[in-house]
Amino acid sequence: MEHKELIAIINKLVDELDFISARKLIEENMEWVNQYRVHLNSNAREILAFLKHKLDSGEKPLTKSDIATINAINMYASKFDLRGLKLTIKGKEQLLLRKETLNFLNTDAKTLLESMGTIKKESQE
Repeated sequence: MEHKELIAIINKLVDELDFISARKLIEENMEWVNQYRVHLNSNAREILAFLKHKLDSGEKPLTKSDIATINAINMYASKFDLRGLKLTIKGKEQLLLRKETLNFLNTDAKTLLESMGTIKKESQE
C-alpha cells in the first residue's frame, strides 16, 4: 500500500468517526504516517499527536488481556460479586495503579475498589 492510499484510508475512517480503525492503522504505520502527516485531516493529526505523546512518555497501551480484566472487574462490581472481584484483581495490582485503567472502570467498580482500598479515592472538587 502506498502512503497516499494509507493517508486517504485514515482520513476516510476519521471522517466516518471510526477512530479505532484509524488508530490501529496509524499505530501499525507510525513511521509513514508521521512522515506524511501534513496530508492528514485535523482529527487524524490529533490521533497521531496523542499516540506519539503516549509513545514518547513510555506509557504502554492496554493489552487485550488488560481490557478483558477491566471488563470482568466491571461485571463483578455491577453484580456486587465481591468474591469474583477479589479473585479478578488478585495479581493485577499494577493494572489498577495505571491512570488509564480508571477511565475504563464503571462507577460500581470504582466505589467498591475504593472501599476495599485497592484504588485511591477520587478527589471531589
